[in-house]
Amino acid sequence: MIFKPTSISTAILLLMVVFQAEAGQNQHTNKRSELGKQLFFDTNLSNPPGQSCASCHDPKHGFIDSTVSTPTSEGVTAGRFGSRNTPTAMYMAFSPKFHYDEEEELYIGGQFLDGRAATLEEQAQMPFLNHLEMANTNKQMVVDKVRSANYSKLFKRVFGKHGFDNTEQAYSNIANAIAAFERTEKFNRFTSKYDYYLAGKARFTEQEEHGLALFEREDKGNCAACHPSQSGPEGESPLFTDFSYDNLGVPRNPDNFFYAMSVEYNVEGEAFVDVGLAANPVVKATGQTEQEKGKIKVPTLRNVAITGPWMHNGYFQTLQGVVEFYNTRDVRNVCAEANITQALAQSKDCWPMAEVAENVNDSELGNLNLTEDEVQDIVAFLKTLTDGYHPLKNK
Repeated sequence: MIFKPTSISTAILLLMVVFQAEAGQNQHTNKRSELGKQLFFDTNLSNPPGQSCASCHDPKHGFIDSTVSTPTSEGVTAGRFGSRNTPTAMYMAFSPKFHYDEEEELYIGGQFLDGRAATLEEQAQMPFLNHLEMANTNKQMVVDKVRSANYSKLFKRVFGKHGFDNTEQAYSNIANAIAAFERTEKFNRFTSKYDYYLAGKARFTEQEEHGLALFEREDKGNCAACHPSQSGPEGESPLFTDFSYDNLGVPRNPDNFFYAMSVEYNVEGEAFVDVGLAANPVVKATGQTEQEKGKIKVPTLRNVAITGPWMHNGYFQTLQGVVEFYNTRDVRNVCAEANITQALAQSKDCWPMAEVAENVNDSELGNLNLTEDEVQDIVAFLKTLTDGYHPLKNK
């Protein structure tokens, strides 16, 4: 007697096949992200050994550089500093691929503060070979180190027994694994007080409520214009960035060690100007860099209270100083000194000139008419965006 499955049993069999396929795919994804984790924390992948991805993206400090004594990060070679403040790696998995939005007439997305890496995978390849960061001579050097690592067997399980045979492919796969790790919950937690507030599981103080209202008001803080704060149409958690680019008129940072770097790494010396988006190779190829000069990628405000110093060059040492700058940039006098710190500028009730005078956004910030109390209210709200909030512990 030949058994003929009923339509129900056939459906069950099909579901089992689908379930097994998904389980296998999830297991492979988990292995890839686990490999990415091993790579992310491996201090042997720099030249000389001693620096990992986590050295400048410390999970205990919102995935930024935990060294607060300098505004920009020091590479594995002592005395070599980059020109920019290390941005958080959190929530960057949500940044769309770098592109020009024809409707908005804006560049959107990408990685790094100038979008020069279109995707997470592209971004993960760059620090290994950057002389100011991990300083490896070439891709083969990185691949050889991974081949010798105690997790090399995991690499072969993920990418095949011949995973190291082709240098270009192996190097690309190293970056792919790191990107897979950056797409995990560890980087995308959504566990701030604000998340619980939106879910109805936490209550704001009066000051936090007022700060949120100011943050969203178009006639006051207007912060949500670039840092959307409401859930998406399908209930998606807000990312507090629209991934666009903007020149806020941030001053030069006199404490930026990059200015003193040798001509090998900084041809312009003290005269260096960070042109931001205009330095992006894709933008440069258009021949229209002037209209993008000075624009920096809008960061997420998630975990902003613990990811200082702030702005692309680390100019601001306090979060309150950032909000005050947004509030009074166009109201206070211009400081007589071109190179002056935030603290000294505030003590003199002035702000220095913008590092890049072109394309400064003067329509959405600069004169917000916030009182001192309202500035404090917005800061209080920003502090609710820090991950790791426990509603039961904070009743």
